Amino acid sequence: MKITKLTTYRIPPRWMLLKIETDEGIIGWGEPVIEGRARTVEAAVKEMEPYLIGQDPARINDLWQAMYRGGFYRGGAILMSAIAGIDQALWDIKGKTHGLPVYELLGGLVRDRMKTYSWVGGDRPSDVIAGITKLREAGFDTFKMNGTEEFGIIDSAAAVDAAVERIAEIRSAFGSSIEFGIDFHGRVAAPMAKVLLRALEPYRPLFVEEPVLAEQAEYYPRLAESTSIPLAAGERMYSRFEFKNVFSQGGLSIVQPDLSHAGGITECYKIGAMAEAYDIALAPHCPLGPIALAACLHVDFVSHNAVLQEQSMGIHYNKEAELLDYVINREDFKITDGYINPMPKPGLGVEIDEERVFAASLNAPDWRNPLWRHKDGSVAEW
Repeated sequence: MKITKLTTYRIPPRWMLLKIETDEGIIGWGEPVIEGRARTVEAAVKEMEPYLIGQDPARINDLWQAMYRGGFYRGGAILMSAIAGIDQALWDIKGKTHGLPVYELLGGLVRDRMKTYSWVGGDRPSDVIAGITKLREAGFDTFKMNGTEEFGIIDSAAAVDAAVERIAEIRSAFGSSIEFGIDFHGRVAAPMAKVLLRALEPYRPLFVEEPVLAEQAEYYPRLAESTSIPLAAGERMYSRFEFKNVFSQGGLSIVQPDLSHAGGITECYKIGAMAEAYDIALAPHCPLGPIALAACLHVDFVSHNAVLQEQSMGIHYNKEAELLDYVINREDFKITDGYINPMPKPGLGVEIDEERVFAASLNAPDWRNPLWRHKDGSVAEW
């Protein structure tokens, strides 16, 4: 079998799908994208074609190394996202060739169902009580929300109080009947992270995500020593070599690689195994589309330390399209009591509605995250 063609489709709301075709008619799907930089990743996928066209798609490890090491300059969000989507599609082809789900090719199930959680609220945290109530009716009991708005390197007591009061209201409304993580989203600098973490401790969040930016990872162990709240990070780290340095210095309780950003299934399976050696839980980042979620689930179902899976059904970014709008076998994504079962079909297990994807790609928007500024006019972290 030989790879014959790669085709990308930028589609609403902010996703990009990749179709890899072979000379035996077996097709694989991947999801290579950086939110807000889809065209740039699309160009990177195109530049990877010489490593792939005419090659045997079964040699995933060799093709991965060729894409990663063949260009001399390596790593980073764009190149690793391009590799990630290609890798997902190659695993999809391999599974379909052998008539097996990808998790079977990775050694088989370690669990029967996977716990998921749901986003609640939007970019700017506001009253999320109604949102949680609605999602609880749908069977969810675990959530994640943004913790702050713009936050200065040194900020006021009022800003700290506003962030904490929102969390206090949630605990007051629901007690211990729900769990929730708080995403600082890299908006909080190290001096204020310690203050906020200490103030949030009485409300026992499940975790705090990106307490500081990944480029400030040296603060993770210092912050972990100052709080009892588990710290999570990893969506803006792109290879096991970046994670290696973070694991060795300590501080994280939960690691969150993104299967569409950090080299795909091949790389994130290794990152998860590295995390297990350090007694760190795995909770892949996934606010994206159906292929990305399926790829995450295949890694979850073979990783003993996988504890939670993010998914984007109903997330505030999903305008003009929802998670399952491009999927034919929607029943395989059914979430019951907050859990999802293994994908039963071969490969990644996602049957894509190609006609709908093609039609949507003809007029896809170029999604951009907002550019925030502080009151003094300086650029703020979004």
